[in-house]
Amino acid sequence: MAGDTFGFLTDQNTLFAVVLGAILATIGGFVATVMERTLDRRERRRNSAVFFGELLSSLAIILRFADDTKKIGEPYGPITLRMLRSARSELDLYDRNRETLFDLGDADLRARIQTLVIRLSMPLDGVIEATDEIKAMREVVRAVRDPAERDELEQRIVLSENRREAGYEFIVENATRLKDVIAGLELQAGTRFDRIDRVVRGE
Repeated sequence: MAGDTFGFLTDQNTLFAVVLGAILATIGGFVATVMERTLDRRERRRNSAVFFGELLSSLAIILRFADDTKKIGEPYGPITLRMLRSARSELDLYDRNRETLFDLGDADLRARIQTLVIRLSMPLDGVIEATDEIKAMREVVRAVRDPAERDELEQRIVLSENRREAGYEFIVENATRLKDVIAGLELQAGTRFDRIDRVVRGE
């Protein structure tokens, strides 16, 4: 009789140990999953910040080069246009990877980046397209013999040049805001992006 009682207690202890083990294993698995997801989210946030930080840093440098070349020789010559098209390519790269922007934890920073990219993309397209149109119209002017038609074309060229210059000034104005956005990305990435600028400057 006593053996049956102790056997029952032993069975209870074994059952309790099994249940406790199962609970601890469940808790351990849950904690491990939460930690894994947290680390994965942190890694994706950092990778996204590094990518966009380097992309926008490159964009800022290209736009600065474009502004420097614009002040030398023909304002919208082939070198300046090549720089502006290169800046447009950087923005195309942004568009292709825009979904990874949501990995950033800072919603305000995401909004600032997206707004700034839009404010740079539209005038960039406008400047490039206007330059091509102005070039085409100048070629037509050379072939036109009617003075009235030539005057009309020249007036259209002047209007296009004014719009192009206004668009370019808008680009320069918004390019100054890149620095603050890049600083925000540095906090997310845990690194600085001024090394690209230092290399370019030969420091």
